[in-house]
Amino acid sequence: MHGLPVFLAATLVLLLTPGPAVLYIVARSVDQGRRAGLVSVLGIEAGNFVHVLAVTLGLSAVLASAPAVFTAVKLVGAGYLVYLGIRRILVPDPPPRQDGSDRRSPGAIFRQAVTVAVFNPKTALFFLAFLPQFVDPAAGSVPAQLFALGCIFVSMAVVTDGMYSLFAGSAGRWLREAPLFLRLERWLIGGVYIVLGITAALAGYR
Repeated sequence: MHGLPVFLAATLVLLLTPGPAVLYIVARSVDQGRRAGLVSVLGIEAGNFVHVLAVTLGLSAVLASAPAVFTAVKLVGAGYLVYLGIRRILVPDPPPRQDGSDRRSPGAIFRQAVTVAVFNPKTALFFLAFLPQFVDPAAGSVPAQLFALGCIFVSMAVVTDGMYSLFAGSAGRWLREAPLFLRLERWLIGGVYIVLGITAALAGYR
């Protein structure tokens, strides 16, 4: 691999810059707590790992060369985010169990996060553009290098996104003690999902 220290530094800067995935994780953490936020982190990064595999196998190049496919995948992902937002606004929270724990299934939270990540074609194009810059064909198998770089990126993302989740989960616990936030919570969190969905739908191909 070519320029691994530069890759690590660039990756860290990118991951510490909040983007749509971080906003999704923060919204989930504020809304449902640290546990749900961390499960969302794992789901998002599992979805990103799917994109890493796609780049390694050359499938992302197909997406990059087919604007119609890109648009279709983008609209599915955007529509899903808008659906999550509307449902968050319209559907009341399930009551807690007798022991005070949340009734939301970690599996459902994980699947939602994976879906959000997989149906974000901009992530696929990002990996397709970013990872090859640090590949050295003379150093061995290009797919193997792409896969290794992608795994490093995802591993670092688990750490940085996890930090955002823990911080947001702590902030959410404090906010839930405020009566005004409790009255507006569904609208605020649902609004974040809807805005993310609209932003994704309007994202250009390039």
